[in-house]
Amino acid sequence: MVPARRRGLADEVADRIRDAIFDGGYALGSPLREVELAEALGVSRGPVREALLKLEREGLVRSEWHRGTTVTALSDEDAAELGSLRAALDGLAVGLVVDRAPEEALAAIDAVVRRMERATGEHEMVRCDLDFHDAVYAAAGHRRLREAWQAIRSQVHLFLLTRIGAATDGYLASIPAEHRELAAALRARDRETALALFAEHRRQAFDVLSGRTD
Repeated sequence: MVPARRRGLADEVADRIRDAIFDGGYALGSPLREVELAEALGVSRGPVREALLKLEREGLVRSEWHRGTTVTALSDEDAAELGSLRAALDGLAVGLVVDRAPEEALAAIDAVVRRMERATGEHEMVRCDLDFHDAVYAAAGHRRLREAWQAIRSQVHLFLLTRIGAATDGYLASIPAEHRELAAALRARDRETALALFAEHRRQAFDVLSGRTD
């Protein structure tokens, strides 16, 4: 058997790098150099290397022999694939929430909407957006569905960062209202309306990326 290794430090380093990416400290496509990261975090290169491998599995960074490691910049194909997969996952989640979500799960969704209404910056709003969908998938009560969402969550976060990088006009004002409508449809157990609103929510973000804002 391979000897056990202490992975706590690598996990902590991964958390720090992930947070820096999500807070805008590292722009999409920017390089991540092991030596610089190790010095900044006060650790050796070993935990940094392990952390970058973990983040690569999440889809947050990409490693190429001639370029080193960079923060993932989503291509049009990446965005399209994420969108189609989210559509499938959202469809199942919405149906399960409408059919069987308990009151406390719906209340948790409503609570995230109230947090969104108090958000003061784009990055905080993006985190609230992800938290909203976390709450929806939790309310679905389907473990494997929730795990499937978690597997792409970091990449969806990158997608939302790409979206605010493309345009921020009206973003802080419009996103809470969108999510209030989503939450209201789920609470009303209105499957058809909820599915339509979730689809429109995804479409609007893609339209911003493609320059279609009308």
